[in-house]
Amino acid sequence: MSFKVIATNRKAHFEYYLLEHYEAGIELRGSEIKSVRANQVSLAEAFIQIEGNQAYLIEANIAPYESANRFNHDPKRPRRLLLHKSQIRELVIATKLKGMTIIPVRIYLKDGRAKLDIATAKGKKLYDKRREIAKRDEEREHLREMSKR
Repeated sequence: MSFKVIATNRKAHFEYYLLEHYEAGIELRGSEIKSVRANQVSLAEAFIQIEGNQAYLIEANIAPYESANRFNHDPKRPRRLLLHKSQIRELVIATKLKGMTIIPVRIYLKDGRAKLDIATAKGKKLYDKRREIAKRDEEREHLREMSKR
């Protein structure tokens, strides 16, 4: 069981505290899966929305496949996520809590199928982000000092 990471949401760890992770399948069209396999995916502005008893990936950009001619897909169309009902119920309960949201963390291929790692997340405050930047800078300085010796 091997997997290949296609795209990651780099801002997810910086902007949010990631709490609980879920693996979801993605309902894709033929030209979309070919674009995913060609690493033409961006999760930068993407988020998860739950409508009724279905979860959707919104604003994820899967670039049009060049060889798909006129039957190509819309790059930012909503894509249904394949989750169990119990998982969707857990996500609904989590989003009703104060400040919780659901964000995509990474998209990857697992045994030839596109999967999405999603997480319930709580937004970080500005002072938390500053602390994280300061800690990262301090580690970088420490490594520079060690390499000079």
